[in-house]
Amino acid sequence: MPRHSPPKAYKNPDFVNSGDARAMRIMAEYLEPRKRLREAGVEDTIVFYGSARIPSRKDALARLKNLREQPVLNEPETAAAIKVAERALDMSVYYEASRDLAFRLTQWSCELGGNGGGQHQRFSIVTGGGAGIMEAANRGAMEAGGETIGMNISLPDEQFPNEFISEELAFEFHYFFMRKFWLVYMAKAAVVMPGGFGTLDEFTEILTLVQTGKMRRKLPILLFGSEYWKKVIALDAMADFGVIDQSDLDLFFVTDCVDDAFDWLKAQLLEWAVDHPGGGLTTDVENVEGR
Repeated sequence: MPRHSPPKAYKNPDFVNSGDARAMRIMAEYLEPRKRLREAGVEDTIVFYGSARIPSRKDALARLKNLREQPVLNEPETAAAIKVAERALDMSVYYEASRDLAFRLTQWSCELGGNGGGQHQRFSIVTGGGAGIMEAANRGAMEAGGETIGMNISLPDEQFPNEFISEELAFEFHYFFMRKFWLVYMAKAAVVMPGGFGTLDEFTEILTLVQTGKMRRKLPILLFGSEYWKKVIALDAMADFGVIDQSDLDLFFVTDCVDDAFDWLKAQLLEWAVDHPGGGLTTDVENVEGR
């Protein structure tokens, strides 16, 4: 028997999970999705961003009905809960809009076919993989008969992948920045629905990449929900104060109408993307920003 029998470094969980192996774990979150997406034939995507807290209209109605039918044990608490449920019902319009828009985009993408008119849809819907708007977009894509991608993130308050992600295209990330990389890397268009801190972070990051030219390809950005966004982030005021150019406000298109959203995205993709498949999964890592 040998005196020593040390494990190989890549099979040593103490090392793999240590700070010294962080670079290896980061690289794994680049290489593993790259391999799986390439094998699935995914070349280009349309990314949907938005809140995980926005329910479907059906769920919102059921919650409100349940509250209204319950015996009133504590009137102030019940009134507050009903108010929250009513607000959720109002916000559910964005869930349904995401579902409808993803359905239409996927249906159109399937009609286009894959690169050269193959079996796969031309553009795949990708989301952060969780509930709310993410679920709605994955759901709409699946209902249209398309493949749908979910890039979930492990959080202290666990976020689980929604049930509408194609089985072979469900991903789980530890690092936010690697998840954000894959959400945008293959995207030929972005849809930004109402959301919280994470959505604001994602929206402003892709705006920054486009504004600064770090993303050298065209990336049409659709901002859905004019009333919400006007209250949440005063982009016009930024131009008024001179911290962005007036022309930067043209980097995105704002609408409240699914018909207009679909028509605008379709026109943009026909002009900039349909005849120019990405091919990013066959390029070297140093070409990431140039895609």
